[in-house]
Amino acid sequence: MQPVDAIIFDVGKVLYQWDIRNLYAKLIADPAELDHFLGNVLTLEWHDQHDAGRPLSEMVAELSAQYPDHAALIAHYVPRWLETIPGPVPGMIDLVERLALLGYPIFGITNFGVEFWAMFRPTAPVFDLFQDIIVSGAEKLTKPDPAIYRLAIDRFGIDPARTLFIDDRAENIEGAIACGLQGHVFHDAETLYADLAARGTLELTSN
Repeated sequence: MQPVDAIIFDVGKVLYQWDIRNLYAKLIADPAELDHFLGNVLTLEWHDQHDAGRPLSEMVAELSAQYPDHAALIAHYVPRWLETIPGPVPGMIDLVERLALLGYPIFGITNFGVEFWAMFRPTAPVFDLFQDIIVSGAEKLTKPDPAIYRLAIDRFGIDPARTLFIDDRAENIEGAIACGLQGHVFHDAETLYADLAARGTLELTSN
């Protein structure tokens, strides 16, 4: 196992919890109706267009025209989007702060739309500790496209073989490893602490 000189974090479901259901459970009382709405109308696949760079105004107008009976619900998505993020993933903000104190350069690669990133970034001061963050919507590149990892390697000025990328999706880690980075499929802070300790990156526990 190669030493680690720098660390790259994903954001959603690694540093911060995220689920569209957190918002719409407040708006749709019937569980079956909620499941149908999120599974067939306002879906993750629809949301992912914004991560790839599509403007929200176009997306919302198109979806509302396609599902006029749900237009009132769809209209809540953008202005109340921060309600899809209930808070940090337990233990992870503390971990980032510890790594920063130890002097590790910290970066980010996130599938995130630019408009939602502009809403979210001011609420999360932990990113002040990051040297740079690649936001997919700004670059119009999404993980696991190899181009986004190559961009990160060049822009961050890192040695990929000595850089650990942490993401909750196995396919994103596989894409990063194929571009020469080290990878960790994130499950929880405790497992990540153990991996970092095994790599000699942390000489401390999560407690």
